[in-house]
Amino acid sequence: MRNWCMRHPVLFMGLYALFYLSSFALLERTVIVPDLWVHCRLDDLIPFCKYAIIPYAMWFPWIPFTLFYILRHAPRTDFWRLCLPLFAGMTLSLLFYVIVPNGLSLRPHSIPGNDFFAQAVRALYRHDTPTNVCPSIHVFNSVTLMMAYYRSNCFDTPRRRWMRPAAAMLCLAITLSTMLLKQHSVIDVVFGILLALALDYAAALVQYETSPLHRHPSRKQRLPEWW
Repeated sequence: MRNWCMRHPVLFMGLYALFYLSSFALLERTVIVPDLWVHCRLDDLIPFCKYAIIPYAMWFPWIPFTLFYILRHAPRTDFWRLCLPLFAGMTLSLLFYVIVPNGLSLRPHSIPGNDFFAQAVRALYRHDTPTNVCPSIHVFNSVTLMMAYYRSNCFDTPRRRWMRPAAAMLCLAITLSTMLLKQHSVIDVVFGILLALALDYAAALVQYETSPLHRHPSRKQRLPEWW
């Protein structure tokens, strides 16, 4: 199975996307009344902003763009180094939603206006229930993708170096948008960030354990940059 995945990375991504989307859609239909309502006092201090729908929606194309870009322009090890924490974290989040069904009640009762932004938020609310929110997969994925830009050497070249601060700004904008749209609590965001950092560290350990440096400690090689 591992060899098949290594030889067919695009099919592997497609199969995982099918698994994730099917599982999330099933949870959206089955979790009607959450067992845990997520809320903290900071949530009440954050205003609602319909314009945050723009960075929130950019999350959807950013994931496949980054995966395919690194697959095409970076060493294959960088691609799998991103896939390991990214897909593991999404799977663990789904599992947590099953064990601890959670949700929030932060959305405004009505969205004023009939402009593009207001209509887009209404469409989002219709198709995305306020359940399965903690940890925030939006935030988890954004942080994991952002770290990949700073880790991969393919972004060292002058013509690609700008993509690193751009990824950091997009990560921050998406994270803020989840709270400004009342899609997530501050608690969801914090746990999404913590999950990203923990799994990135775990992936670094796995890569180090399977590297030639670990198997041949006598060789004088430089440790990986993240170690």
